Amino acid sequence: MSERFDPENMFGSIWDFPENLTEALELGEKISLNHAYRHIQNVVVAGMGGSAIGGDVISVLEKDNLDVPFVVCRGYSLPNWVNENTLVVCSSYSGNTEETLSALDDAVSKNAQICGITTGGKIADKLKELNKDVVIIPSGLQPRAALAFSFVPMAKCLEKAGVLTLSFGDWMDSAIETIIQAREIYSKENDKNPVYELAQQIHDRIPVIYADNSTLGVAAIRLKGQICENAKMLAYHNELPEFNHNEIVGWENNPDIFEKLFVLWLTDANDNPRVKHRQEITQDILNEAGVDQYVLEMTGNLFQERFLHMIHYGDWLSYWCAILHGTDPSPVVKISRLKEELSKRP
Repeated sequence: MSERFDPENMFGSIWDFPENLTEALELGEKISLNHAYRHIQNVVVAGMGGSAIGGDVISVLEKDNLDVPFVVCRGYSLPNWVNENTLVVCSSYSGNTEETLSALDDAVSKNAQICGITTGGKIADKLKELNKDVVIIPSGLQPRAALAFSFVPMAKCLEKAGVLTLSFGDWMDSAIETIIQAREIYSKENDKNPVYELAQQIHDRIPVIYADNSTLGVAAIRLKGQICENAKMLAYHNELPEFNHNEIVGWENNPDIFEKLFVLWLTDANDNPRVKHRQEITQDILNEAGVDQYVLEMTGNLFQERFLHMIHYGDWLSYWCAILHGTDPSPVVKISRLKEELSKRP
């Protein structure tokens, strides 16, 4: 059934994630920066959607190796504190993202040190005009399917700029092997595939995704976005412990809509011990409210391996939800319409 609803082969894009990681590593090794980046006191990644998530992934996977503040900025402008000691990385897969182009102008006005990650487009042209470093990554994918090319070359660029000492060598090979093994199961359209089985439970519901913000919060953001874009379904996420200070109270009134909601808990062995208690107590509270829930936890020796495994699991989950809806996972018609309408309003 999947071939009938997937003419642009999103299946292949998800399947190729480990090969993309390998290719991205090779690309990253070849990066040669033309400029020296000196006295960097903070890093800002300017990007949107699938291009911004690469910065988020680096902030999680390399958090123990980041010696300066690292911020992902999703919008038209940069924080006021950006200055000549800030490295701004402009990340846009298409190279034409209007928010990132605006952020690039803002970075120039603030005299920041600048480089970029893109397949080409206006951002590549502008960076070349400004005599800034630009890393060109492979084109032809949906931005959200280019995650490997979004975060690996960016991380390598940061390492060569002297602001990050990467730990990729400690865990990347094992992560790739884990994903290669997992995709053999996750890609099957049958009930022996736990991802397909879960998709059957949630595809006609609204997934609400919760995770510890110190571990899998970024994976929750990614999964929400993938469900929205691939499956064309509404999905929402929040992070613990913040969730326990407000949203938890919302699971009280309007109980008639609870049956249309499905809570997914993304959990990890590295979750904060207090957050683990919060998860367990909150699950009990939601059970009492009659809310359907499912707990996801990946196995693996290292957190980075489990994190990328969770990302891959979520990509397949969004794919199978799309197929169960009879929906082509690739096109994003509403985004295309929005961009077309915006182009008429300078």
